[in-house]
Amino acid sequence: MDESWLNLDGLKIRYLESGKEKDSQILFIHGLGSSSDRWMKIPENLSSDFHTIALDLPGFGESDKPSDVEYTIEQFRKFIISFLNKVSDKKTTVIGHSLGGYIASEIAIQNPKLVNQLVLIDSSGMLDSPTSILEQYLNAAMNPTPDNVRRAFEQMVADPSRVPSALVDGFIRRINMPNAKYAFESTLQNSATTQIGLDRLRSIKDIQTLILWGVHDKVIPLEHSKLFQDTIPNSQLKIIEDAGHAPFAEKPVQVSKILKNFLE
Repeated sequence: MDESWLNLDGLKIRYLESGKEKDSQILFIHGLGSSSDRWMKIPENLSSDFHTIALDLPGFGESDKPSDVEYTIEQFRKFIISFLNKVSDKKTTVIGHSLGGYIASEIAIQNPKLVNQLVLIDSSGMLDSPTSILEQYLNAAMNPTPDNVRRAFEQMVADPSRVPSALVDGFIRRINMPNAKYAFESTLQNSATTQIGLDRLRSIKDIQTLILWGVHDKVIPLEHSKLFQDTIPNSQLKIIEDAGHAPFAEKPVQVSKILKNFLE
């Protein structure tokens, strides 16, 4: 994946891309406290057939983290639309994880003509309040010691041994960047207490949708996957065994195969 930077609305935004010569395009949107790197090799593996882009949302990763904005889902949606208009005029398959799934859903609802297919991985957008694991995650972000961060991440996977030190160290480095804690807390407050709405989700009827969920997800429980599947008319659900909140990180080979089959 090639690293690129874009100045967008006064913000310096980092993104990774590969397969620029391909006609079909995929955009990967990461989750809370994460970055484009969390997708590991999956975007690159798909770039043999697709132009793949994975970006760092404003407030996260290496992108700028302004302190004078509210980090709302609507602000993220508007940002993604501006980003896509700047980097490409291709119709896009949008793949979103957790927070990224919430953003991706809103793009599909409000900008359906821009979306080719939709993939929601352990998506938020149905929570009434932060789950206990999200509260633990917030505490780790505000007090990012190695022990706090590791304990939080170990709650998010099916097997705690799958949390590498590099993941813990990378999170601590990024969350200690200027304004990163503010961006994290603002985003959590604005995403874990709001809902997409079932009637609005039903409007995603003309976009083929894949819902992926880790069976051991403690961050956003498995029953949320059924809500998405039952509500989005043209959708299918794939449950990933032996995986938690980020099945693409725990089971990358399996998830890559599922994505390829769906996208083809």
